[in-house]
Amino acid sequence: MWLEILLASVLGFVVYWFISRDKEETLPLGDGWWGPGAKPTGGEDDSIRPFKVETSDEEINDLHQRIEKVRLTSPLEDSRFHYGFNSNYLKKILSYWRNEFDWRKQVEVLNRYPHFKTKIEGLDIHFIHVKPAQLPSGCTPKPLLMVHGWPGSFFEFYNIIPFLTDPKNHGLSDKHIFEVICPSIPGYGYSEASSKKGLNSIATARIFYKLMLRLGFQKFYIQGGDWGSLICTNMAQLVPSHVKGLHVNMALILSNFYPLTFLLGRHFPGLFGYTARDVELLHPMKEKLFFSILRESGYLHIQSTKPDTVGCALNDSPVGLAAYILEKFSTWTNSEFRDLEDGGLERKFSLDDLLTNIMIYWTTGTIASSQRFYKENMGRGFMADKHYRMKVHVPTGYAAFPHELIHTPEKWVRLKYPNLVCYSYMARGGHFAAFEEPELLARDICKFVGLLEPQ
Repeated sequence: MWLEILLASVLGFVVYWFISRDKEETLPLGDGWWGPGAKPTGGEDDSIRPFKVETSDEEINDLHQRIEKVRLTSPLEDSRFHYGFNSNYLKKILSYWRNEFDWRKQVEVLNRYPHFKTKIEGLDIHFIHVKPAQLPSGCTPKPLLMVHGWPGSFFEFYNIIPFLTDPKNHGLSDKHIFEVICPSIPGYGYSEASSKKGLNSIATARIFYKLMLRLGFQKFYIQGGDWGSLICTNMAQLVPSHVKGLHVNMALILSNFYPLTFLLGRHFPGLFGYTARDVELLHPMKEKLFFSILRESGYLHIQSTKPDTVGCALNDSPVGLAAYILEKFSTWTNSEFRDLEDGGLERKFSLDDLLTNIMIYWTTGTIASSQRFYKENMGRGFMADKHYRMKVHVPTGYAAFPHELIHTPEKWVRLKYPNLVCYSYMARGGHFAAFEEPELLARDICKFVGLLEPQ
């Protein structure tokens, strides 16, 4: 009997090892056509064209007239940001937007970096490409693709770019210098929106991979948060041989097992692979992993099911658009900001920067198409696609910002990214890491690349 038990145990272990071992799968690259009508029979124009952001008196006057005609709802007493964006504070933002915000000046800020467009899979893809102004002798810049999320834009990266392309003059070591490529996701800002259903994170990853090849890069680093983290993860699953390293500051981990281990390991964290910092960031668990997510995910259900309905309203009202987007920049930066009358917005960001991001959505009319990205990725069910369950085997770095929507312990990250070479508990910061804490994120990217390319 004991021999049978032993043999059964060994067999069970072998079966478990076989089905649970890391399989280095890749996603099929495929192809796509997202432009209007049928795909042309001839080859696609692969030219890269310079682009400039522009504005006009007509555009600015229309904005001002719409702001002047605003009709607000009075907030409840002492509601602060618990019911959403507080309209008393919104009045201050609207006054600044109408009377002090200089969109022409901000257009010049946007044009500080070189912009380009190129046709890929039927869509005009917008990107900025920033090269170092000077390089130390014998130094070659490392190509780095940085991908934004929602409700952000390529503009989120404007303050981190100097730390990466000119580190020495911004307080960082010049051991690693980058040339940075920041594309706009299709349907966001200046990238053309798809005319067809189905353009999801995998299709976007493939488009951005083609962009990097078109720019002459066979191997490169990639970085992202929010949707950017998923798009970059998909790129590492599609073309791992081209990705030198993946750095993310958010991760979607599909596992019911690990949250259960945290329940068991709260009192004995070391036994289950957790640190004291993990316990601090995930406690109380009911609040951090249930009530907080329930409170902050209403938008997700709308945008994953019927994005065009709310999109019609937001695309017609700059005030509604600002309230809808800026509320995320409040509570996603720090959930405790909902207890403040002003949502804490100006504690981390300037109104000029926040409104510039709003203007990118407003002037391009892309709020609805940006929201459709949720429908395309989650319309078939939350994390229903295969790639959510696939591991990523390229070298990976993870920056855990303390006020991210969900803290992801190293133990959980390693489940998805077994080749995790760098996991950092960041000193401060939330969901919009590059926008909020550009120097901290830049230092962590450099630390990660330094582990892969020691000098």
